[in-house]
Amino acid sequence: MIAAIRSENIPNLLVLQYSPAWRVQNILLVPYFFITESAIEKRKPLGEHARRKGWIGCNILLREIPPDGKLKMVSDGTATDAGEIRKQFHRIKPLADMKVDLRGWTLDVLKTIRKLNSTEFSLSDVYQFEAELAAMHPGNRNVRPKIRQQLQVLRDLGFLHFTHRGHYSTAYT
Repeated sequence: MIAAIRSENIPNLLVLQYSPAWRVQNILLVPYFFITESAIEKRKPLGEHARRKGWIGCNILLREIPPDGKLKMVSDGTATDAGEIRKQFHRIKPLADMKVDLRGWTLDVLKTIRKLNSTEFSLSDVYQFEAELAAMHPGNRNVRPKIRQQLQVLRDLGFLHFTHRGHYSTAYT
């Protein structure tokens, strides 16, 4: 899966939830460009007696995908207007044009911003997640400058607005 992500050879993900009566309750679309390495959890290799002995699978961790990348096509049994889904997709589509390694950082910073549950926040609020971001990207020794860079990227993509020095607001949630 990691190789597929790095080569951008990964499909969109559709998640279907249905009721015990086999009625569709929820359908979630996760565009391929929101599935990053930090959303993948490696599983243990298959055991000695398995037909595909040694094969290593993975889990896609939906909790690691920012809410912006989870488009609700059906929610609680009710279909979302197709025009609204297209509008949401159009908002996030510029992320698909980014290089894979940069997009991972951008989405990880976006995810930490969404964890703040606030439409306004400061740079110091985001710095609270410095250790978490450093653990996700162990090859980066300059985490704070990278956070600032990614905030600029998110601003340029329309996800954020700079209100004044070190303070931001979300463009939409």
